[in-house]
Amino acid sequence: MREPSAELIIDIDIIRNNIIYLKSLLKTDTKFMAILKANAYGHGLDIITKSIDDLVDGYGLVRLEEATIVRKYTSKKILLMQGVYSKDDFKIAYDNKFDLVVHNKNQLFAFENSDINIWLKVNTGMNRLGFLPEEITSLHKLYDLNKRKYVLMSHLACSDNPKDQLNDKQFKLFDQLTNSLEANFEKSIGNTGCILNFPDQCFDWVRSGIGLYGGVLGNKKLKSAMTFRSKIIEIRNIKQNDRVGYNGRVIAKKDMKIAIVYAGYADGFPQSIKDTSKVVINDQVAQIFGQVSMDLISIDVTNISNCNIGDWCILWNEKNTHTKIAKDSNLISYELMTRITPRVKVVYENL
Repeated sequence: MREPSAELIIDIDIIRNNIIYLKSLLKTDTKFMAILKANAYGHGLDIITKSIDDLVDGYGLVRLEEATIVRKYTSKKILLMQGVYSKDDFKIAYDNKFDLVVHNKNQLFAFENSDINIWLKVNTGMNRLGFLPEEITSLHKLYDLNKRKYVLMSHLACSDNPKDQLNDKQFKLFDQLTNSLEANFEKSIGNTGCILNFPDQCFDWVRSGIGLYGGVLGNKKLKSAMTFRSKIIEIRNIKQNDRVGYNGRVIAKKDMKIAIVYAGYADGFPQSIKDTSKVVINDQVAQIFGQVSMDLISIDVTNISNCNIGDWCILWNEKNTHTKIAKDSNLISYELMTRITPRVKVVYENL
């Protein structure tokens, strides 16, 4: 038998269908920006760009290196969502026709070139990046922005929870600011949560990341495009009171049968995943039993019929989603998607 390998299967049709669904919630003149930061949330920059370019109006990235990769495959708008931090990087951005976010005073040199598209960021409540509303007003006067076309943007902190009062606060601050300015600008505050829960606030541009890949808890329309799996390499019977794995963290309460799966935290499956987290073997639900190690995961297969060495163990997929697994272990789906390591074999379906 060849050495087994953990596999990551990515279904391109699911990503495309997620985009089509999200766009169906928007006004026809709202432009859709696909966020591809962190290697397209672990799905692969080059393949994803080529596979969705006909559906989107632009792309958002954080790292300059990733933006230059995406530029090889598209002529559409590419936004550097944290801007640039030096004039050398500004030149690279200019040469590649990137749009730039300006979120602090150290980036104001970008206004010196009228040919580059600027997204001016206002902090309405996230309190990470962005100018205060009154600073935006001052910048308008200082740089005579009434004569320059740009995008005024902000970022929502709690849009995945429509009941959170911070949403209303952020919308009101953004609305007050935009109404106070007399300039030729577009507006962008909408992320995936905003598209789903506040479509009336989506304005000229939306910036959707997690929704493309299906990492939204509780939404049945957006599907997970990832299947993460590996093979069983050992099955063994253990006795009551036997301890399993490093630190002997779990103790068998009865005689059991366990399967050892050829994957671990070196493949990107977190060591912090809790016992009793669900996996799927032969279309049957099983539970993790013991601490995840670097290369191996132990699974309770006592009640799994016809379980054999060489069978696939589905760590997550469209049905047993990374979103649910993350929630059960106090993680987030973003983390599970982006931590898959290079030693995992990647397979694309429906290219």
